Amino acid sequence: MALYFIGDVQGCHGPLEHLLQTLDFSPSRDTLCLLGDAVNRGPGSLAVLRRLMALGSSAQCLLGNHDLHLLAVAHGVRKPHRSDTLDDILAAPDRLALLDWVRQRPLALEAGGWLLVHAGVLPGWDRARTLALAEEVSQHLRGPDGADWLHTMYGNHPDRWDDSLAGADRWRVVVNALTRLRFCNAQGVMEFSTKDNAGAAPPGYLPWFEVPGRRTAGTPVAFGHWSTLGLVQRADLLALDTGCVWGGCLSAARITPATPGQPGSVEVLQVPCPQAQRPGRH
Repeated sequence: MALYFIGDVQGCHGPLEHLLQTLDFSPSRDTLCLLGDAVNRGPGSLAVLRRLMALGSSAQCLLGNHDLHLLAVAHGVRKPHRSDTLDDILAAPDRLALLDWVRQRPLALEAGGWLLVHAGVLPGWDRARTLALAEEVSQHLRGPDGADWLHTMYGNHPDRWDDSLAGADRWRVVVNALTRLRFCNAQGVMEFSTKDNAGAAPPGYLPWFEVPGRRTAGTPVAFGHWSTLGLVQRADLLALDTGCVWGGCLSAARITPATPGQPGSVEVLQVPCPQAQRPGRH
């Protein structure tokens, strides 16, 4: 039995199949956790969704910002972007089943001793709080009013967490942190304009995982979302968005959890992606 974390696929079906073959992945034996953004920008979003759905419980997939964008476009909340590649999903005969599967995906997971998110974790949240807030939003999104809530999901404010937040404001902060965060300051104020690498932090801001005193500092965290950051592999941090859709690699990490007398290990495996780079990353 093997556990794998996989970075942003973004509709790159060919590289996903190549990676699964490279891993010798077996759904009867192994488990994969996709760190969000299964769809969009790449040429095979429909094929990616169908492949992941066919893997059943052996594929645990987080919601990323592009997956939420698919739901928003499908429900008329947002207009398609000129670089979207979602038409095949929206026109599919099994569209409703596909969209419902996406809507059921979680915003955070715990697997192999790691906390998994698509983008980041605010400095004031520990592992338990992150998982609880993610599940709170997920339950709402899965509920009868989930589609209506998509109309209030977008926006950059509030730009920080406060325990007194309620309703749409509360859930918007959680979604923004878990699916969009790159930089924040020591007070947890989020910055969404900068999409370059970690060295491009605006004055007063840091990559979320470098904020001193963050409450997940002792928790191994794996995430995607940040293609300009590239691969980061530390004992407590794993960044796996290596820009597959921009002509980089699709990356996976084989996770061996620690056992009594044996330390855990992480082995990164990559396959190339022929997708031509295009402007407008996000």
